[in-house]
Amino acid sequence: MPAGPKYNWGFSPSGNQSKLPYSLPKLTDFSPDSLDKAVQVLLSALQTESQSITTENAWKEFRDHWMARKNGIVTQASEWLKAAPKEAKREVGQRFAEIKARVEAEVDAAQQRIHGGSAAAALESERVDVTLPGIRRPLGAEHPVIRTLNETVAVFRAMGYSVAEGPEVETDYYNFEALNFPPNHPARDTQDTLVIADQDKKPLRDRLLLRTHTSPVQIRTMEQMKPPIRIVCPGKVHRRDATDASHSPVFHQIEGLAVDTNITFSDLKGTLDHAMKALFGSSVKTRFFPSFFPFTEPSADVAISCIICGGKGCRTCKQTGWVELMGCGMVDPNVFSFVKNHGYDPAKVSGFAFGMGVERLAMMKYGIDDIQMLFQGDVRFLEQFA
Repeated sequence: MPAGPKYNWGFSPSGNQSKLPYSLPKLTDFSPDSLDKAVQVLLSALQTESQSITTENAWKEFRDHWMARKNGIVTQASEWLKAAPKEAKREVGQRFAEIKARVEAEVDAAQQRIHGGSAAAALESERVDVTLPGIRRPLGAEHPVIRTLNETVAVFRAMGYSVAEGPEVETDYYNFEALNFPPNHPARDTQDTLVIADQDKKPLRDRLLLRTHTSPVQIRTMEQMKPPIRIVCPGKVHRRDATDASHSPVFHQIEGLAVDTNITFSDLKGTLDHAMKALFGSSVKTRFFPSFFPFTEPSADVAISCIICGGKGCRTCKQTGWVELMGCGMVDPNVFSFVKNHGYDPAKVSGFAFGMGVERLAMMKYGIDDIQMLFQGDVRFLEQFA
């Protein structure tokens, strides 16, 4: 037997040494009492070893010691059957079957204890208390264009305006015809308008294009709502413009429309003057000078005193003290004639409209000198607005 045995086997040991504390003795007495004693000691050793297993490596050694095909305890126990006399083979065979079954059961039980414990520990470590508040991921800052758009819309919402939106792919009717653009107007030229392919066979008013302004939303809203109305129409627009420091083929607009009885140009001036002061500060002044737009009459361009130099003259305002920001005017009666059946009789109602580029507002507000910086996605530039 190995040095320091735990059990007194009562037989002659085989001399076969093992890393584990027990080895199988060579059986010379095959009487039932001797067989029972040998099996009892062997199973006691099996159970003692099994209970001491706590790691995966220890379990593998334990399994190999008892079940290895060449020198495992079960394999060695089969030698008892070969050495037994003929009259004792039946008794030895029954004991061998008992030993094999118990060894397999103990090996499986030891594995379950190890894996079951580790699985339970893993489950415990991964346990989530669903009653705890969630961990919010930090959100990025608004893009300067979106921030400016939201701030501008908020100014008009505070004055009682509602927000209206419409499709970016529009028909010629809503984008041009219903806004009093005659068929030969320069804005219809493909140099200014991005049109959808394969539209030549359709009637002109049904041809599809990418909207060049958000004014079509005004017509769509008047078709759905009777006066009085006050709306702002923010959104993306498209024009076939060459890219430079002040132009982009894609940009954003905010247009507004107010229709009621007895609306005058003074209402328009007061509304826009208040909006510009709310956006750029109470010291900002507004200036209106004549212009032309097919859908308004009379029409005007609106400039504000330069917020960089305070109206004294600088590079930004080209030494004039004024920066042009938008166009506006009283709604042309011809536009109302397209929605007359929806309650917009030009003899009974009047209104004003205005439109401004959001990028231009953002450039003025944040001192940006190149519109392309707003679209390049340079994180170093955008982090300034976080």
